[in-house]
Amino acid sequence: MISFKAPSNIALVKYWGKKGEQLPANPSISFTLTHCYTETSIEYERRSESSIASGEPFSFDFSFEGQPKPSFHPKIHTFFERIVAYLPFLKDYHFSIASHNSFPHSSGIASSASAMAALSVCLMQISKELGETYAEEAFWQKASFLARLGSGSACRSVRGSIVVWGEHPAIIGSSDEYSIPYPLPVHEVFQNYQDTILLIDRGQKQVSSTVGHNLMHGHPFAEARFAQANENINKLVRSFASGDVERFIEVVESEALTLHAMMQTSIPYFILMRPNTLEVIQRIWQYRKETNIPLCFTLDAGANVHLLYPKTSTTEVKWFIEEELAQFCEGRQYIHDEVATI
Repeated sequence: MISFKAPSNIALVKYWGKKGEQLPANPSISFTLTHCYTETSIEYERRSESSIASGEPFSFDFSFEGQPKPSFHPKIHTFFERIVAYLPFLKDYHFSIASHNSFPHSSGIASSASAMAALSVCLMQISKELGETYAEEAFWQKASFLARLGSGSACRSVRGSIVVWGEHPAIIGSSDEYSIPYPLPVHEVFQNYQDTILLIDRGQKQVSSTVGHNLMHGHPFAEARFAQANENINKLVRSFASGDVERFIEVVESEALTLHAMMQTSIPYFILMRPNTLEVIQRIWQYRKETNIPLCFTLDAGANVHLLYPKTSTTEVKWFIEEELAQFCEGRQYIHDEVATI
């Protein structure tokens, strides 16, 4: 049996909008999380002649949290169609795929990134068992490349602590095709950053990320947004090197609000934040002003709020969460996590 754990990630500079075959319209940088992950296991056996003769190009079954999930089959089938040119053995074997998340199902945490990353690395491991040879770096680059074809942000969940996806002149080795671990200096303050995820709304998103990305085509502010993302990476590079937490906060919060501004100004337009999202943001700003504790937020394409803060501020921030912010979470639920150190 082949198994792999792939972590969730949270983007600091957001990827929103794509071109070609799952290529990003702008580069992005993310923190890789530690405790929120998807673990996938695969058993495989060669298909029978009758199975191959049936005309079905792929043969697999899938279970999630121990239960068969045929509703997931179309997404896996589409993924196999996209990557079979790079892994031809997919047509020759039956795959029994089992997956589970370390975080609660429907917790409002996007799991497609960790799920597709875990599946991609497992398939790469099978490729090695079947005789393919890869240099270490080439293995991880191809795994990230494949994951990208399943879900864009999945390419950032393959490995690394701080991860870059998308070509940027300040980051040598960066590529639109796959992610790389951030290769530049990182001040110690950012090396054990904390991320507490406030579960504001555990419901399914009203608009899928795929639809949202496509709405950037012809968006009136698209080109300015892509230029902004590139410049914000320059700012983060300087912040990471110097330990400038104030500039880091400015970039990260601006990126979160800009992401949602793009959604609100597309045609059709939509709002994924909820009233409690806005209330939490206001309270974070007030808390930071009153205490000078460098707590900031970011948002994914949803209502939940990621609280980012240095490990040295953990005691104070946890008190603030429980006393003031938990009331705005569905069922007072939140998840403490931290940036991976791998």
